[in-house]
Amino acid sequence: MEYFVLMLCLHLLWGLFQALSFFARGGRKARPSNLSPSPWPLPIISNLLQLGDLPHKSLAKLARTYGTTIKLERGSVTRVLISSPALAKEIIRTHDAVFSNRMVPDSVMAHDHDKLSMLWVPISPPFRYLRKLYNSHILSSKKLDLNQHLRSKKVQELITFVRECAYASEAAFRTSVNAKSNMIFSLEPLNPARKLREVVWQIVVEVGKPNLADYFHVLKKIGPHGSKHRLEAHFEKIFDIFDNLIQRKMQLRMETGWIKGNDVSDNLLDLVEDKNETLHISLAKHLLLVPSTCIKPPSM
Repeated sequence: MEYFVLMLCLHLLWGLFQALSFFARGGRKARPSNLSPSPWPLPIISNLLQLGDLPHKSLAKLARTYGTTIKLERGSVTRVLISSPALAKEIIRTHDAVFSNRMVPDSVMAHDHDKLSMLWVPISPPFRYLRKLYNSHILSSKKLDLNQHLRSKKVQELITFVRECAYASEAAFRTSVNAKSNMIFSLEPLNPARKLREVVWQIVVEVGKPNLADYFHVLKKIGPHGSKHRLEAHFEKIFDIFDNLIQRKMQLRMETGWIKGNDVSDNLLDLVEDKNETLHISLAKHLLLVPSTCIKPPSM
């Protein structure tokens, strides 16, 4: 009788282990066995603990043990590590389209940013359309040269401000914000630079935070860290600033005697109003989000 109970318990434990492994993989089947050699993964967490506090040193040590190509399991995510420069160059040359895509963090999916931002959209027709918009209307050499006088003006204002005030980091950030705002809208934001700095910094922090949902896809619906929820709130604050600037710009465009400028917003609004284009105002705000969050905030 005791033997029967023991066998029953073992079967139940094995069934529970298989069920947990299935959910940890996000409902997908087991990995194929013809992948590269790898260290033995632990149940559920796989090789996460083997990366340690210094992943670059841990990966170098694993490469010496298992060779130049290693399979690593991070929760339900499988990654292949290549430590040979020659092999990496050959793989990127032959599979460049696949390796050009990047893993999208769960938090970045807030407000569908992963589908509307060139940073996260995979190589596809939508990506090529976004790249064309950036190259033609936002980051083209011609557009940057036309706005050189605005950048020079803001640098001179920064120099004057620094001579009168000791808060150099605050002045540098405010100059960056005003310069980008002038280049994009020919307007300066009504919001204080400090408030905008805090929002930008919070977005950078949330995107860079480790998130269990990125390693265990079954947790995406739960959101154990709340990063996606907080990033949605931060995006809304940035979009409110954009809405205010776009509204002011559209009012200027309707005034009598308005002369079209060379800023980014005029070109994007022309495309939004053009029925032959697929650009809409929501996509335009996501396009503007990238250069806005590329401002490096000073230390808090």
